[in-house]
Amino acid sequence: MHLVHPATLAVLLFCVGLYGVLARRNAVLVLMSVELMLAAVSLNLVAFDVWLRDTAHAGQVLTLFLIALSAAEIGIGLALVLLVHRARGTTAIDTLRAQREPRGQRRETE
Repeated sequence: MHLVHPATLAVLLFCVGLYGVLARRNAVLVLMSVELMLAAVSLNLVAFDVWLRDTAHAGQVLTLFLIALSAAEIGIGLALVLLVHRARGTTAIDTLRAQREPRGQRRETE
């Protein structure tokens, strides 16, 4: 198996994800871009595992851990986005930065 094709695809996926993290203004789209970057890392792990003909299949085992990590990340991330949306009414990152409270001044819980 040639390593060039999956590695090129992984680089393209990672670059698209990185662009999404840097350019997007919506928190949900940023989370999706992070997931795209994790998928690129998973593709690299499996491709190198197959290319090196590892008998322990360490790349595939790490990919399973990465899938579990990304599932936990998206669960916690979406829960936080929903809480922010309920409290502030928006998930736009620029608007949330403008609405944040000054340091040292916190709202009292009701």
